[in-house]
Amino acid sequence: MKPVLLKDDIYWVGAVDYNLRNFHRYSRSPQGSTYNAYIVKDQKNVLFDTVDEEYCDELLKRISEIMDPTEIDYIVCNHMEKDHAGSIERIVEVCRPEKIFCSAMGEKSMKAQFNTEGWPIQVVKDGERLNIGKRNITFLETRMLHWPDSMVSYLEEDKVLFSNDAFGQNVATSSRFVDEYDRTLLSHAMKDYYYNIILPYSPLVLKTVERIGKLGLQFDIIAPDHGLIFRTQDDIKFLFDTYVEMATQPYKLRAVIAFESLWGATKKMAYAVGDGLQSVGVPFTIIDAQENHCSMVMNELADSSALILGSSTRNNMPLVNMLGVIANVKGLKPKNLVGAAFGSYGWSGESPKMINDELVAMGVEVVAEPVKAYFGPNEAELKACFELGQKVGLALKEKVNA
Repeated sequence: MKPVLLKDDIYWVGAVDYNLRNFHRYSRSPQGSTYNAYIVKDQKNVLFDTVDEEYCDELLKRISEIMDPTEIDYIVCNHMEKDHAGSIERIVEVCRPEKIFCSAMGEKSMKAQFNTEGWPIQVVKDGERLNIGKRNITFLETRMLHWPDSMVSYLEEDKVLFSNDAFGQNVATSSRFVDEYDRTLLSHAMKDYYYNIILPYSPLVLKTVERIGKLGLQFDIIAPDHGLIFRTQDDIKFLFDTYVEMATQPYKLRAVIAFESLWGATKKMAYAVGDGLQSVGVPFTIIDAQENHCSMVMNELADSSALILGSSTRNNMPLVNMLGVIANVKGLKPKNLVGAAFGSYGWSGESPKMINDELVAMGVEVVAEPVKAYFGPNEAELKACFELGQKVGLALKEKVNA
């Protein structure tokens, strides 16, 4: 793949990973991903970010089609995570840049991960401007969006934002721009990425969007470090609208039932809960935690506001994959959820109460008592599951219609 022109003297030179199936070790990426890097040619030639170490040769090849890599004067490191900075040591060795720009936390992270002796590192402050000839770059810190070192770079004259991990998606395709891609697939990829990466930092997303508005920044192009590039006003508006909605997490009329079953009893209970939801007009998704990666629950929560979890009991606790689901959801801190718990047992039966307590700890509004079945489930226990589904569904409809 050749370098891709974004605007005069501004190029994409990154890499496409078509085979990535596990992003950051917890988010499934069935479409792979991209590691985006960008070149700006001016009196000072600037490389914005690098790529995963595995794809360093591709990066250098694409740079070479624009200029000799030794002609790169500056490197801007918006973020030091390895998928963006994994090849930085080799790039510095080849390019011998005059300066390497990063945030204060970026310098700390850079020195902790790489042998930076002799590197011309220059820390930039929030709001600092850098002239590179005809153009000026403004650096804006975006701490904890999603790392302490994160910042974005705004190319003022061209109205281009190199947005780091913000606004990214896991998409691997020969297309480089959003307007060349299906909007429905894009929306799904944005939600998958946001709910598994950015969600805990939603308050910071809203503050960042507000700050951009107050600064009066305008955009012709938003170029993230993963996925497709936004270059039309319609797509940029869609991007900001979608991010604000995901960050505010309004109630949505859909439920997620996730379960793990040892011998099939809890599975029967899960489907009875689903019948209860359906009886009051609430659509739902059922996820078997043993057959699906735990991030699938977060993917579905992007369009849902009810979380109902169930598990068999083994060794006085929920099954291991359900524990993974709980840990993943808990760490990502979704808001505005109603829910409940259920499960089966053969000996002691602690699982439903333990799940219920975890839901409460997550901030989920539990609207029904846990339901548990001894072996079974018998007719009465299935009826209790059906009624649990109804209670959750009716509570959710009240929230949506409030």
